[in-house]
Amino acid sequence: MHLGRTTLSKFLIQQLADIGDQGKLAALLVDMAAAVKAISAMTAKGALGGFLGAVDQTNVQGEQQKKLGVLANDAMLKATEWGGLVAGLASEELEAPYDIPSNFTRGPYLLVFDPLDGSSNTDVNVSVGTIFSVLRHDGHQPPVVGDYLQPGTHQVAAGYAIYGPATMLVITVGKGTHGFTLDREIGNFILTHPNLAIPEDTSEFAINTSNARFWEPPVHRYVTECQAGQAGERGRDFNMRWIASMVAEVHRILVRGGVFMYPRDTKGPGKPGRLRLMDEANPISFLVEQAGGCSSTGRGRLMDVAPEHLHQRVPVILGSKNEVLRIERYHAEHARGEDRPYESPLFNERSLFRAREFI
Repeated sequence: MHLGRTTLSKFLIQQLADIGDQGKLAALLVDMAAAVKAISAMTAKGALGGFLGAVDQTNVQGEQQKKLGVLANDAMLKATEWGGLVAGLASEELEAPYDIPSNFTRGPYLLVFDPLDGSSNTDVNVSVGTIFSVLRHDGHQPPVVGDYLQPGTHQVAAGYAIYGPATMLVITVGKGTHGFTLDREIGNFILTHPNLAIPEDTSEFAINTSNARFWEPPVHRYVTECQAGQAGERGRDFNMRWIASMVAEVHRILVRGGVFMYPRDTKGPGKPGRLRLMDEANPISFLVEQAGGCSSTGRGRLMDVAPEHLHQRVPVILGSKNEVLRIERYHAEHARGEDRPYESPLFNERSLFRAREFI
């Protein structure tokens, strides 16, 4: 037993004491925690439970759905639809919002979620997660799509669960970012990481370098400077990370700092970004900002973006404040034609890539 330790329920009562409907918001987050426990149990069993592999269908994103992703989506719906706390739900796995069944009471909130972020990694046992965002719904009528299209600044709560060596739930209600670890012996989430704070400076960045040929010049400039290390302008060495699971990347940044980039590129001209605004970028940005970090599109604050459709995608650059602001400055300088020329060491005149052109 962990007598005297702060459980999720106790923490929420304390955090939301000054909010009029604090009981309903706290209850919704507790329901979310119940869904996370169910998903955690399934991810822990993996192949033993028959949860791995794909199903013979794609989601609205055109991505092949994973068994665990479909089951996680169902767990989220079942845990939250019945309690009279939400007016509607929207999921990465569903093209349109999910209407609350008529036999259930509608509540004052909208829940937007990605039931299993990084689901492509489930078959190789890499950490995955669940991301969610809570918005207000003040109308008496069932919500329509337009009711969900609120900027990130309108969120009243957000969080993610990470299913790794331990299952953790990281949340914010606008009063800092706090981490809870699931104690499987008692079935409770216990506060283990209060007031997470992202260092303003870092020497670690995460980006998918396989897309380097599609990056915009400001991103090339930043990454090239980092790769130059002590010999370059930054005067220090940087480490690069890439897990291909946003929750895992962001969790590392919240714990020890860093910068994560999935910037705008030219790979898909019709896609200004790769990550979804409503169920990925906005809730993660809320958590990052509440931990003292920054979140940007490269051209401005990400949570100020006005959503145009439910599954909209955006560029994402987030993490340690000073690095994000530097990358924003590089974008601004490029837009004004003031950025300095650079050349990647991979393609200079003495590199292997140049040499092969003459073989």
